[in-house]
Amino acid sequence: MAQVSTGAGEVLLEARGLGRRFGDFVALDGVSAQFRAGRITAVIGPNGAGKSTFFNLLSGALRPTSGTLLFGGRPIAGLPQHRFAHLGIARSYQITSLFPRLTAHENLRTAMQAFAARYDLWTRRDALRDLAERADALLEAIGLAARRDRPAASLSHGEQRALEIGVALAAAPKLLLLDEPTAGMGPEETKAMVALLRRLSEERTILLVEHKMKMILGLSERILVLHHGRLIADGTPAEIQADAEVRRVYLGQSGGYGHA
Repeated sequence: MAQVSTGAGEVLLEARGLGRRFGDFVALDGVSAQFRAGRITAVIGPNGAGKSTFFNLLSGALRPTSGTLLFGGRPIAGLPQHRFAHLGIARSYQITSLFPRLTAHENLRTAMQAFAARYDLWTRRDALRDLAERADALLEAIGLAARRDRPAASLSHGEQRALEIGVALAAAPKLLLLDEPTAGMGPEETKAMVALLRRLSEERTILLVEHKMKMILGLSERILVLHHGRLIADGTPAEIQADAEVRRVYLGQSGGYGHA
C-alpha cells in the first residue's frame, strides 16, 4: 500500500470515537481528534489517563474495540502494524530497542534495509548500495554524524534516544509518534532533543507523549489532555494553561506548569 500524500495543514490522521476495552475495563472511551500535517502535538495526562493505549491504537499496536481511525482519509483501524509503517506512520518507544553492538551507522542501515527489502527474498542485501549514503544523511539529520562508528551501547542516553528516532525515520514516515522522547534525560540532553524535534517537524508531523510540562508548553503547537480514558481538553498551550479542568485533574492550581 502506497504512502499517503497529504499537504501541510491538511488532516493527516483522524480518530473518530476511538475506544478500547480490556474486559470490563475501559482504557479509552470515545476519543475523537484530528491531527493536521506539519504540526507538533502533545498528549498529556496523569498516570492511567489512557495515553499509552491511545498511542498503541494510533500506531497499530492495538486494535480499537470501538470507533475508527483514518490516515489521509483512509480507514486503517484493524490493519496489521506493519501496514501502518508502509503507509507512513512510525513510532519510537520509551524503552530503547537498538542493537547495542552495532554502530550508529549500522543500526540505521539495518533499519533502512529491513524496510526497503520488505518481502524480497532474492535481492542481495549488499546490492542496496544507496542505503549507506542514506544512513549517513540521516545521522547528519539527527546530529550523530560524529558518532557514526560508535557502538550504540557506548552512546550516551540522549544519543541513544536520538538514534532510536533515527531508526523510526528510516522508513521516511509522514507521521512520527514519540513515546516520552526525553525520559531519563537531564536539562542539556532535553534541550538537544527539543532542538532535534524542532528540526524534524519542518518535514513531518510529530505526535508525542511527554511528562515534562515546561518542554511541552514551549515545543507543542497543540496539546490533548486525557483523563480516565476521556479527552477533556484540546487546544493551544495557552488554552490548556487556562483550562480550569486541566489544572484540577493534572497540573494543580499553582506551580504545575513550571515543572521541567
